Amino acid sequence: MGALSIRAAKLAALSIPAINVWPATPAFAQTSTINAADTAWMIVATALVLMMTIPGLALFYSGMVRKKNVLATMAQSLAAVSIISILWVCFGYSLAFVGEGPWIGTLDRWFLIGITMDSVNPAAKTIPEILFMLYQMTFAIITVALVAGAVADRMRFSAYLLFSIGWFMFVYVPLAHWVWGGGFLASMGVLDFAGGLVVHLSAGIGGLVAAKVMGQRHGYGSDNLSPFDLSLAVIGTGLLWVGWFGFNGGSALAANSRAVMAITATHLAACAGTLTWGAIEWATRRKPSVLGMISGAIAGLGTITPASGYVAPWHGIIIGLVAGLVCFWACTWLKHRFKYDDSLDVFGVHGIGGMTGTLLAGVFATAAIGGTGGLIEGHPQQVLIQLYGIGVTLVWSGGVTFVLLKLVSAFVPLRVSLQQELEGLDISQHGEALQ
Repeated sequence: MGALSIRAAKLAALSIPAINVWPATPAFAQTSTINAADTAWMIVATALVLMMTIPGLALFYSGMVRKKNVLATMAQSLAAVSIISILWVCFGYSLAFVGEGPWIGTLDRWFLIGITMDSVNPAAKTIPEILFMLYQMTFAIITVALVAGAVADRMRFSAYLLFSIGWFMFVYVPLAHWVWGGGFLASMGVLDFAGGLVVHLSAGIGGLVAAKVMGQRHGYGSDNLSPFDLSLAVIGTGLLWVGWFGFNGGSALAANSRAVMAITATHLAACAGTLTWGAIEWATRRKPSVLGMISGAIAGLGTITPASGYVAPWHGIIIGLVAGLVCFWACTWLKHRFKYDDSLDVFGVHGIGGMTGTLLAGVFATAAIGGTGGLIEGHPQQVLIQLYGIGVTLVWSGGVTFVLLKLVSAFVPLRVSLQQELEGLDISQHGEALQ
């Protein structure tokens, strides 16, 4: 996923016109190395990852809220796609993946200026740069959309829009550069193949902070807040599961064996997570719930993400099993112990899962697959490097999220009124409702 971004010499005169209308600026490569097979696979992977947000996450989240909030929940995912896509083109891609700074990139590619038909990014030398930009866009989209699940049923839509813009700018873009764009975490050797830190842990801790700042839903702990339609959530899980093949497999940025290894480990981790969560419920509650099984699947998928391109397929089974155990604990005991209302368990599944998977990447990393060995191959220092990356992500995402919420609240109320919450966000925020 990540590689050092290198500024290169000016482009030679090209016979093919540039994609944009601005004068050409220094591009990344003079000689095209674009490979047709890699390009075809990455187009598919890009579509799969976009599918994870709409309709995947939209269905997954909306199926787990009450009927009066289904449309509002879907609207948040749709808004994330639209807003983040434009901001990514304007400046997000350039700041995350262009330039060699340890903290942030440059604006050399703002509004995609200088991208031509043949230009490539050093992080993905065999596909068009415009495709690399588009693929990375889909990661930014779903990360911002994930955070909304923690404050479902109560956040004002206008506040969500402002918060999403700020969170994208000040949390996601810097983290993406630090880990994947040649920033200081990449230089230290932190392993995050497809987003354990950049996507899952950042969204998870951001969601936890947001849930604490927003407060509990009305009736939390006393009223029936059961899901409206779990069949929607199951369909969403299936779309997310398949889309994750593009998420993790596409992070190889080529149609090669490493991509297939990542996909295989991903699938096995999801299977192990599903079975583990279901088995725990069967043993403790005498019935394995559908909600528990799909939660286990997503836990397995999120936890394998940072390790997927560094470990063997059988490691995916172990990581998925650990994910089911740890995330179940976080979504039950930990959540009840500290009494935070993380509506859709963003922290319990994605935050804890991302943290666990990032740490396990340092344990199971296999040099023959990802070029870096972990603890079991005699490199215990990799675990310490992973812990450092986890610490940086926790502090940065958590701290910036808190500040952003306070800033947004100075302009618009963060949550709807009690009457609007009782009425439902579909009506109060969008003037529509399911019949």
